Amino acid sequence: MIESAQILRLLVQRVDQELLPTIQINSITPHNPVEVHSVSAPWQLLGAGNYAAVFCHPEFPDQVIKIYAPSRPGFDEEVEVYRRLGVHPTFSTCLYVGKNFLVLRRLHGTTLYDCLHKGLTIPKQVIQDIDQALNYARSQGLNPYDVHGRNVMMWKGRGFVVDVSDFLHQGTCLKWTHLKRAYYWLYRPILAPFRLQVSYFLLDMVRRSYRLFCRSPGYRHVLH
Repeated sequence: MIESAQILRLLVQRVDQELLPTIQINSITPHNPVEVHSVSAPWQLLGAGNYAAVFCHPEFPDQVIKIYAPSRPGFDEEVEVYRRLGVHPTFSTCLYVGKNFLVLRRLHGTTLYDCLHKGLTIPKQVIQDIDQALNYARSQGLNPYDVHGRNVMMWKGRGFVVDVSDFLHQGTCLKWTHLKRAYYWLYRPILAPFRLQVSYFLLDMVRRSYRLFCRSPGYRHVLH
């Protein structure tokens, strides 16, 4: 425990002294990933969501840093979500809370979105793991919201949830329900047997079309 605390303290110092003073994160629109500029080596950008970006440092392979863009909401809510989740194998764990950043336990793997692009086989166990994780979140008083192919992933045949920032939102979100239906109706019988690779261009078209579909009156009645 002492060694882990020392590692965490050193990492936070590096974030304060090296990463935060140089990084630039801009959120142009709330429905598209933030734009990240001026990432100084050896820090690396792992990914960007609509409100925040995630970074890693090669000397700290077991942790990641999630930094929120200025003026974007959700930081306090995500802290509360991780407090309720505690320690769970399918979710990350919040190790430290800074002014506008979180230190999280790193989850390794490939998002299901990228699995489709690379033609990687997604076994049923991955879907089942994520289902069980979302049920656990509900048991902790959370509402799994905005769960889609870019924030769930696969590692060694098991499923993980990598973004829980919207789990305090109210209302019904059917994205995971629709993704599962597409998995069983389209992916398993058509894409998986041939290990077809789907271009990012096509995947992005599907993502944009689905976003428009979600705004339509029939959204809550289709595939539910």
